[in-house]
Amino acid sequence: MATTSNKKMASPSPMPDMPDQLLAEIFLRLPTPQDLARASAVCLTLRRISTDRSFLRCFRCLHAPPLLGFLDRDGFHPALPSTPAVRAVAAAADFTFSFLPYHRRWTVQDVRDGRVLLSRSTGKHGQPPVFRDLAVCDPLHRRYVLLPPLPHDLAALLGHPFPPVTEACCKRFLVPLGEEEAAAGDTTFRVILMAYCKTSLAAFVFSSSNDRWRATASKDLSDLALDEGDMEEMSRVQPFIPMRHYAYGCFYWDWVQFGMKKLLLLDTTDMEFSAADLPPGEWSKEGIAIVEAGEGRLGIFGFRGEPASSLSYTAARTKGESPSQWQMEKTISLDSGYKYCIRDATQRYLLLTRIEASSLNNHLVGYFSMDIKTLELQRVYEKQHYSKYQTYTYVNFPPSLLSSRRI
Repeated sequence: MATTSNKKMASPSPMPDMPDQLLAEIFLRLPTPQDLARASAVCLTLRRISTDRSFLRCFRCLHAPPLLGFLDRDGFHPALPSTPAVRAVAAAADFTFSFLPYHRRWTVQDVRDGRVLLSRSTGKHGQPPVFRDLAVCDPLHRRYVLLPPLPHDLAALLGHPFPPVTEACCKRFLVPLGEEEAAAGDTTFRVILMAYCKTSLAAFVFSSSNDRWRATASKDLSDLALDEGDMEEMSRVQPFIPMRHYAYGCFYWDWVQFGMKKLLLLDTTDMEFSAADLPPGEWSKEGIAIVEAGEGRLGIFGFRGEPASSLSYTAARTKGESPSQWQMEKTISLDSGYKYCIRDATQRYLLLTRIEASSLNNHLVGYFSMDIKTLELQRVYEKQHYSKYQTYTYVNFPPSLLSSRRI
C-alpha cells in the first residue's frame, strides 16, 4: 500500500528584489534577442524593463540585427546558416508580394528595417518616371501602404515640360528609422524620391505621419563646388550611380566605379545636397562602403589597387559628415586566390561577392558577409551567377504597418 509523506513540498523561492538598473545590466549581456524575448516573458517586471525605450536602444547597439536573407529580381534567398529566424521568415513572409494589387508588376526599389519599397509604372504612355506608383510593404505580416502620387505642382519644380525618361532618372529609397523610432517599433516611415536631370538634382520626401509629399533639396551641379572635369563626369553618369550609403543621418553616393574621388551627400536633417572628397589613395572600382565608426566619425571600407583581395578600413579623425582628415586603421587580408567586390552594406554587415581570380569567365563562388565589428567573414548565399540587378540585404524583422491599405 502506497504511503504519502506528511512533509509539504517546498515552494520555489521568490526572485530576490533587485534594482531595475542591475536587471537591465544583466539583460544587456544576454547573447541574442531571442534570449531577451524569453526572459521578458517571465514576469511583468522583467517585461517592463526589457521593453523600456532607453534599454532597447542600448541593446540594439550591442547586438547586431539578424541577417535573414537577400532580395533581388529572382525573389527572396534565405541567408546561411539556416537559423530558426531565417527559416521562420522564409516560411511566413510573402516576397512575391501577392497581397498587393497588380502584384506581378511591382519591382523592389529599397529594403530598410525589414520593410520593402516597391514601384510600378502607371502604364500611361510618356508618363515621367516621377509619377510611378509606390508602396511600402511588410512582407512578413503581408501589409502595405500605397503612397499618393507626387503632386504635379511639386514635379513642376523639375522644369516645364517634365523631363522625359531619357533625360531624367529617379531613385526612390526609404529613410532608416531613428533610434527612438526603432526602439518604439514606430509605424511611421519616410520615403525620398530623388530626381537627376541633366544639370541638377532635386529631392522630394513623403512622410506617413501626415500623408504628404514635400519638396526639399534642389541643387544645380554648378553649386556643388566641383571642378569642370568632375562636373562633366557627374553629369554624364548621374542616372547610373551604383551604390548608396547611409551613416549618421546622411546619405552618400560614390563615383568610385567611374574613377572619381568625390562623394555626393544628402543630409536628411536639413535636406541639403553637398559634395565631399574621398580619403586620398587609389580606390579600386570594386566598391566602397561608408559606415559609422563610432563617436560621430565616418569609416570607409574599400579595396585599394588590384587584385581586390585586401580590404582596407579608413576612419575619419574628426566628427562630421565631410571630414578632411582620415587615418588608415587596418588592412584585412582576404584569400588571394579570389577577387572580391562590395555589393551592399548595412549598419553591421558588408555583403561581398567572391570570384575566382584565375577564372577567365569570372566564375562567382558565392556571397559572403563581413561583420564590421568583428571582421568575421561568413558565406551567406550560394548563388552561382551574377544578376545585373541590385541585390538587397534583408536585415531585421519589420515594425508593423497599419492594416489599412492607405494611411
